[in-house]
Amino acid sequence: MISLFFLIIYMGPFMLILLVSAIQVKCFHEIITIGYRVYHSYELPWFRTLSWYFLLCVNYFFYGETAADYFVTSVQREESLQFLIRYHRFISFALYLAGFCIFVLSLVKKHYRLQFYMFGWTHVTLLITVTQSHLIIQNLFEGMIWFIVPISIVICNDIMAYLFGFFFGRTPLIKLSPKKTWEGLIGGFFSTVVFGFILAYILSQYEYFVCPVDYNSETNRFSANCEPSQMFQLQKYTIPPGLQPILAWKTVSLYPFQIHSIALATFASLIGPFGGFFASGFKRAFKIKDFADTIPGHGGIMDRFDCQYLMATFVHVYIASFIRGPNPSKVLQQLLVLQPEQQLHIYKILRAYLTERGLLQPVLPAP
Repeated sequence: MISLFFLIIYMGPFMLILLVSAIQVKCFHEIITIGYRVYHSYELPWFRTLSWYFLLCVNYFFYGETAADYFVTSVQREESLQFLIRYHRFISFALYLAGFCIFVLSLVKKHYRLQFYMFGWTHVTLLITVTQSHLIIQNLFEGMIWFIVPISIVICNDIMAYLFGFFFGRTPLIKLSPKKTWEGLIGGFFSTVVFGFILAYILSQYEYFVCPVDYNSETNRFSANCEPSQMFQLQKYTIPPGLQPILAWKTVSLYPFQIHSIALATFASLIGPFGGFFASGFKRAFKIKDFADTIPGHGGIMDRFDCQYLMATFVHVYIASFIRGPNPSKVLQQLLVLQPEQQLHIYKILRAYLTERGLLQPVLPAP
């Protein structure tokens, strides 16, 4: 399975997006199936059909938003696509509203409570699976390193926490998961920090992993070519005086992303497992061992991704709060959509601003 993951990474961003989408659909199916199994005897009208319809609507909304952000130049070439992008949110709302009306019309007097229960079940499932999948794709467009490192450190923490718990575990951690121990948590934490630090160092050396993913409208392919930002260039850091005698170094060269990897690894080790605890509580509530039996011996896809979804949300918030700055390519794409007179107006304002700052020479009047 790890070899397959490496192969998909090698095949590029498009295949990773397809992988995330496929996992999202399967996770949605597993959770919805649990609800259907519990209440199938009541024969709730339109439950499964509407659940999948809402999945389609929400995906249409999120992927449309992504297309508007990253593919606007290509979209402008096709008149039909221009219409879809321009009125995307209205179309998305209309599609959802149609499903909402069908749900109301399908209400049966003797099943009111159950139908509203399953309506909520569907929407919470959409929140857990589709929204998080969209955030994973957004992280991917910031650079594949923001996709690979978080997923890898969650996997590393899961493995190392199990090994430390198996060999050294003595103190139970939480009643929801009796096999989890403090020794496993602590051992997994330190192992994950070290692993993430090393992985960040390796990947930071390659443009393919660190450059934001862009869509090249000329070749119709995704590309990751750029001048790496300061975060992915070696910087010298002074070691605290108290540690210098121990390490025998005064300075150390690191990629700034390695420091960020410590924050990511800390979250994956200390907070990420709560995604697994949440899933354990959910399964106990419905008296099931696993979400499904998709992977022999390991349960369903959702059993493997309970922590990943929580991690994806953290990474997205982390990037938005501490990393992301103005994106020139996105600004340019928005400018290209404007009418010529609007573009000219912005050009004049920008020229005057740059001239005032001394970055451009004043335009001399024609003789």
